[in-house]
Amino acid sequence: MTGLPASGPVLDAHLLVDRGAFRLDVPLRIGAGEVVALLGPNGAGKTTALRALAGLQPLTAGHVTLAGNDLDRPDRRLWTHTERRPIGVVFQDYLLFPHLSALDNVAFGPRRHGADRRTARRLAAGWLARVGLAEHARRRPRQLSGGQAQRVALARALAVDPVLLLLDEPLAALDARTRLDTRAELHRHLTAHPGATLLVTHDPLDALVLADRLVIIEDGRIVQEGDAATITARPRTDYVARLVGLNLYRGTAAGHAVQLGSGFALTAADALHGDAFVAFPPSAVALHLQRPDGSPRNTWQATVTGLQRHGDNLRVQLAGPIGVAADVTPAAAADLRLAPGQAVWAAVKAAETRAYPADAGPAPAEAQTR
Repeated sequence: MTGLPASGPVLDAHLLVDRGAFRLDVPLRIGAGEVVALLGPNGAGKTTALRALAGLQPLTAGHVTLAGNDLDRPDRRLWTHTERRPIGVVFQDYLLFPHLSALDNVAFGPRRHGADRRTARRLAAGWLARVGLAEHARRRPRQLSGGQAQRVALARALAVDPVLLLLDEPLAALDARTRLDTRAELHRHLTAHPGATLLVTHDPLDALVLADRLVIIEDGRIVQEGDAATITARPRTDYVARLVGLNLYRGTAAGHAVQLGSGFALTAADALHGDAFVAFPPSAVALHLQRPDGSPRNTWQATVTGLQRHGDNLRVQLAGPIGVAADVTPAAAADLRLAPGQAVWAAVKAAETRAYPADAGPAPAEAQTR
């Protein structure tokens, strides 16, 4: 690939977009060979960010600089047309041309970039071979499975030798089995891509498997970013806690005690002072019909508000001085005869909690888990 900077980020952008009452304000830098996942709830601004990078959504302010070249700078009235940006895009629904074969779908990009028909088709054939679809070159999109269509879309995006690859929920349209296989295949191709990659997704597993770094946005702003280990160890918002499957609370720490806004206090393994988060997994919550003898430091009465299957266990939602989710085995649930409205005792050992300093920002109102 040509055009990559010798040093510094491939993508250096500050995306500022005003859309009525909504404002996107996201700085974003991605290095060569790096895959960054952009996550957030519906309406957070993920699609707006992707469209702004692709040139489909004008910036209100800020800039998009790719491989040292300015593509979008409203203050200088500079804007580069979508087709002239060295960017490949894989859309959620793939948007393959239904009247073209897989080969000609992939050849479309090189043709638009000036390659003659024979050269474009040769490039396309090479990319179809790379994604394992050489024998499907003559098929049209309606003759392809979902996983095959996704690979054609990826080949089409990579065939233009993009400096930046944008993936918009690339696995969302696939069934569970196809998704598993295609995710592994996609990981292989992203690892080989020398340019920058931005993966827009709502699925934490896609992000954790495919990305080197996670950027999480809510209400148009970054609320947390870092590698998977950092994000999963120290979530900072309810949304992030749900992604990584933790109960999360915010309060004021004085030593090992963290006083929550509800007036309830949790004892944590870590000693802190000041604004703090406390987190623990649903598996750390033990349920009892009677107050347990020799109980852990964190014990309280709760009411079962819901039960649902969660993998091999049952996820039990509890109301009380704090909302909490607990995971129990089906056998334990049967022994406890758990049902909505039932009163139970919940207990969490201090050693199973994590406490860490909180940055300024909105406190989670209730514990929430994925």
